[in-house]
Amino acid sequence: MHFAAILLQSQPDTAQIQRIAMAFLAIMPFILLVGLAVVIVPFWFILKKAGFSPWLSLLNAIPLGNLILIYVLAFAEWKVGPVPQAWPAQPPYPPTYPPQA
Repeated sequence: MHFAAILLQSQPDTAQIQRIAMAFLAIMPFILLVGLAVVIVPFWFILKKAGFSPWLSLLNAIPLGNLILIYVLAFAEWKVGPVPQAWPAQPPYPPTYPPQA
């Protein structure tokens, strides 16, 4: 809010604008790292489950790399097979006792 008020003034103070810009530039790398982590970590697990190298998730860090990665995931043959279904367990046979006379 304070930043918007500075820009709307007819004669903004250049020193104050420089301080705001420097503060923004100091915080920006952390914002970018958090943003990349939010995208890379889920892709890491998706690629691992799909049978691809999880290191491909780093394509999200380059421009248009995420688009390439989405197309690779969409049209590639996944190296995982269907999960085998377990047969229901058979109940054990009742114990046999010798005939009673």
